[in-house]
Formats: sequence, structure tokens, C-alpha cells
Amino acid sequence: MNSLKRLVLILGDQLDLKGAALRDFDFKTDEVVMIESIPEAQYVWSHKAKIALFLSAMRHFAKSLKELNYPLEYIQASPLSIVAALKEKIAQERITHLICVEPGEWRLKQQLEELAKELSIGLEMREDDHFYCSHQEFIQWTAGKKELRLEYFYRLMRKTHNILVDSEGNPEGGQWNFDQDNRKPYPKKGPGMIEAPVLFEPDLVTKEVLEFVNATYSDHPGSLDDFWWPVTREQALEALEYFVEYRLRNFGIFQDAMWTDTPLGWHSILSSSLNLKLLNPREVINAVLQAWKKYSLDLSTVEGFIRQILGWREFVRGMYYLDMPRMAKDNYYGHQRSLPKWYWTGKTDMACMKDAIGQTLRYGYAHHIQRLMVTGNFALLSEILPSEVCDWYLAIYVDAIEWVELPNTAGMALFANGGRFTSKPYIASGAYIKRMSNYCDSCKYKPDVRFGDAACPITTLYWNFLIKHRSQFESSPRARLMTANLKRISDEDQKSIVEHADQLLNNLNNL
Repeated sequence: MNSLKRLVLILGDQLDLKGAALRDFDFKTDEVVMIESIPEAQYVWSHKAKIALFLSAMRHFAKSLKELNYPLEYIQASPLSIVAALKEKIAQERITHLICVEPGEWRLKQQLEELAKELSIGLEMREDDHFYCSHQEFIQWTAGKKELRLEYFYRLMRKTHNILVDSEGNPEGGQWNFDQDNRKPYPKKGPGMIEAPVLFEPDLVTKEVLEFVNATYSDHPGSLDDFWWPVTREQALEALEYFVEYRLRNFGIFQDAMWTDTPLGWHSILSSSLNLKLLNPREVINAVLQAWKKYSLDLSTVEGFIRQILGWREFVRGMYYLDMPRMAKDNYYGHQRSLPKWYWTGKTDMACMKDAIGQTLRYGYAHHIQRLMVTGNFALLSEILPSEVCDWYLAIYVDAIEWVELPNTAGMALFANGGRFTSKPYIASGAYIKRMSNYCDSCKYKPDVRFGDAACPITTLYWNFLIKHRSQFESSPRARLMTANLKRISDEDQKSIVEHADQLLNNLNNL
């Protein structure tokens, strides 16, 4: 009889040899299991590059485990779900205890808890230590607060972890947030030469994965022709080192800028490595702080980057576990329209949407402004059912794991929770996109035209949204300025906007 009692489950986004799952591992009695589940990439219609990234990173990690003599069963290409495959193994080997790190998806967390009850085995679900703030610390911070806002949480994190604060706990540079300095578009002539990030040539393991994904998920969206993502700890560290050495200096000022055929800009492209746990946020922030001192980098750039990691990333993770499962069902505006089919093809006449979706299908990546203020903005203005939009984001981006994707999409981009942690809907007209990009230069639509055949659909839908929800916007000090602009539009023109918007909303698939 097999004497094995403890089974350690390592999921595809927990690839750290020093992670909590392997803490106190007993090489004499314990075993590690990793499971490639074909259905796991099918419950949302996942991008081929996302599937390939997970599988390649998992197989490389398994190789590292074996080199360190960990007893490992790697279940490859299972037709079962993760939980069903796990159930089979537990039954076969009479496991008494299952150890794992808390999954980054509520669905899987619940399923593992139910499995342990069903099989009457012990379950030790350890908190993921790749974050600065624990669940309990976040809950304590929220206690008694009427409003949950990033800014105050971020300040607490800065003080608690002594990051960009002086000896008295005051912010470096005299202010906590330099966001206003980080919103510049590229020059009118374009971004110029951008130092490219490190791109990794697929090795034999990755090439096998690419062939497998193309064969197994042939009907899934996206391409694998430009697959260059870091898939190992070593590659992720190289990508981090290169970013802070050559790209960080120009990240801050242009982090919101967009330009045709410039998919990566000055962004770090480290989110997938962070979310797979190939990198720890502590080492990322430390590397940025060292570069700040070494190269005398602009504080606004350094603060803007750190705010995304120490502030927003930690904040949305806290909100996800605080508000699930309700967060996945929230629909504040009651929107019910279907996601336009061209979200899966990029075949639309709107240049901004065509470029953002086109690069997403090619690489599995778009930066935060493209996600929030292009594809997300349009989805909100078009009254799309939030769950359909959230499924798209979860499926289409290589760095999308539900704990980070859902709060960003449902809570921030779609305002589906009615402002639980945002003070206003993030909406904008075509004028914003024109200011922050060159997309409008090649578009058939005109961003400054509010209705009619030449009107930018985003502009029409923006004004329609303000007209429809005027009372809500006027009740908010932050949003009141937006509806104030309606006073400059005649009643007749407002009526024309609403009529044209209705035509657009009933014809979304053909825009």
C-alpha cells in the first residue's frame, strides 16, 4: 500500500519554488501534482497565447522540480477538469491531506473546498505570499469605511512597507501621487525610437507547447506567430533587469499614450510574470527603487510604476476576495446587450478598436489605457452585459487571472458594482482618444462630431450615456463637470444624439 498521505497541488499561476505550497515539504512522504486540464482553457474561449504561456511555464517549472528531485506527477493534457483529475488521484493514492495555495479564481477555490469535504480529507489552503497585503490586513483596513478608495490604501501601504517615504513617514517629493505628470500623449510626430523589451525565442519545450495548442485549440482566438513571453524564472528576471535598465526612464510620462502599431510602448510587460509568480512584486519594486537612485530617474515615473504594483494590484486583489462571488454578478446599470462579434476578430471601422483588438489577438496583450479607455469604455457606453465583457477580458489577455481581471473589468471599466471602489464611471468621448493617440487620423469617423454618419460612435454613445444618466453624474462632485457640458448642446441636438445612439446600439455588430 502506498504510504503517501500529503499531496501538494501547484496550479499554473503559482510557479515559485519558494512559494507557500512547498513550504515544509517532506521529501520522504509528500508528492507534488501539477495538472494540465484541457477544459480549463475552454470555460472561457481563451486566447491561444494565454494557453501556451500557462502550459509552457508549467512544463518548465515541472522540469525545475524534477531537477531538484521533488516527487512529481505531472498530468499532461487531461480531458478532465483540474478538480476531477485531482479527485481521481486522491482516490487512487488514498491521500489524507491536500495542500495548496489559495487559487486566483473563486470558482476553483470553492471547488477544492467542496472536494475536500466530499472526500473527507484535510485541506490546507495557504494564502499566496506574493502580495504585500494579506486578506486579514485588507479586511481590517476596510472596517468602518463608507468609501473604499485606492489612494488611502496606497498611502497606508507606502507607510507600512517604508516605500518612497522619508524617516517621518512623509512621501518622497512632498506628495503621494504624481498621476497628473504621467498622462502625456506621444509627440505629434509619434513616439520615436522605443527601446524594445526582451523577446524570448521559444525553446524546444515551448515549441512543443505551441504545436499542442494549435492542434488542440485550433478554433480558439488569437495567434501564436509572435509568442515571445518569458516562461521561466530566469527569463522573467532578465525581462525585469532589462526594463529597469533601459525602459523605465520613459515609462511614466507616456504610460497612458497610444499609437498605431505600437503595442508595447514603454510598458514593463512584466504583468504575466508577476501573475504566474515567476516574479515577486517585492523584487520588482526593489529593482525600480535601485534604478531610481542609480540613474536619478524622475520621481513621477518611479512613483507611477510603484503605484500600479503596491497600490492598484494589491487593492484589486483585496476587493476581489472581499466581494466575491457577488462581484461576478453585479450589473449596476442593468445592461443586457451582447458583446459585438468583432471583439473576437478586430474587424471594425473604428480605428482605435481595430488597433487595440488587433494587437490583442496578435499578442494577447494591450496596456491598461487600451483596456480601460478603448475596449472597456466602448463596452460600457454600448451597454454590454458585464459578464460577457468580463469573460472576454479573462479569455483574451495572457496576464488575465480572475482575481485581477474581474475587479478591473467589472469594477473599474464597467462600473458594474455602482462605484464600490471608484468614484465615477470611466467614460470618455472620441476627443480623449484623439488626444492620447493617433488612431483618429486614419479613422472614417470624426471624434468631434456627435451624431450623423460621420460621427465617432464612441462620441455619440458617450453623450447618450451622459444624457441617460444625467442625474447620477450630477450627484457626484467628480462627475458633475461632465454633465455641465450638456448645457452647451441644444435640446434638438441632444435629441439627435439619442436617436443616432439608438441606431448604433441596435447595430453594434456592424460598426
